[in-house]
Amino acid sequence: MIDTVVVAPTPGGTSTSTLAGLSWPSIVAGAVVACALTIVLLAFGTGLGLTMVSPWSGSGVSATTFKITTGLYLIVIAMLASSIGGYIAGRLRSSWTDVHRDEIYFRDTAHGFIAWALATVLGATALAIPATSLIGGSAVGASQAAANAAQTNGPMDGYVDTLLRSDPAAAGPTGTASGGTTNATDSHGEMVRLFTRSFRDGGDLKGPDREYAAKVVASRTGMSQADADKRVNDVVTQVKADADAARKATASLAFWLTAAMLLGAFCASLAATEGGGLRDGTWNSRRR
Repeated sequence: MIDTVVVAPTPGGTSTSTLAGLSWPSIVAGAVVACALTIVLLAFGTGLGLTMVSPWSGSGVSATTFKITTGLYLIVIAMLASSIGGYIAGRLRSSWTDVHRDEIYFRDTAHGFIAWALATVLGATALAIPATSLIGGSAVGASQAAANAAQTNGPMDGYVDTLLRSDPAAAGPTGTASGGTTNATDSHGEMVRLFTRSFRDGGDLKGPDREYAAKVVASRTGMSQADADKRVNDVVTQVKADADAARKATASLAFWLTAAMLLGAFCASLAATEGGGLRDGTWNSRRR
């Protein structure tokens, strides 16, 4: 007597497919497309931004409007490029006929997310290549840069120039203020080093250094000590304000980039599931 055993198929299929869980060709294709679209949209955005900014007073957009517009455009770039890249990664993947539909949904989502991650890594690498070339070029010309160090402008040179600016009407025949005995080049370089060291890592010009700077200003410009103290305080305030503005701008850009990357990951994952549904013909009937 022979017993016949009938195995009923599991609704929606089982996970016994011999195909690999990841389709790397489709993932790489989606990542490359996302990177290419990002470069194209960034180039377009750069040109658009240059048309919005004008050196003339009262022309163009304000700095706040420009920063907000730039942040929103970064989000738009991430959403468009990631969505198309994720859709391609999900649509080009090989179909499974014996895998549960929930597992298919997860794998499509994973394909979109991995394509986004690969595109992010490729984009970071592409940005690192120019930086590496720049560092290499700087190393080759290090000797020449050292020879011309006295003529190189640092971030504090402009502030020191404002600090030591003398009244042309009070200048003597040598180009320094009458009564000034300090060598112009030596005092300028000393003040640059003093300001650079004091304001490094968010520091401040300490009391003794502030008093010494005021004396140098009074000696170089012929100003009274009270006026020299006021100029030093004004320049120090300006340095702090500019440093704070740069810090806030950097933090704002970091937040915009973070938001753009998170939205890009979500769009890539969602688009991959939609592409997979269209690939399998289950786009309208898929359970979510």
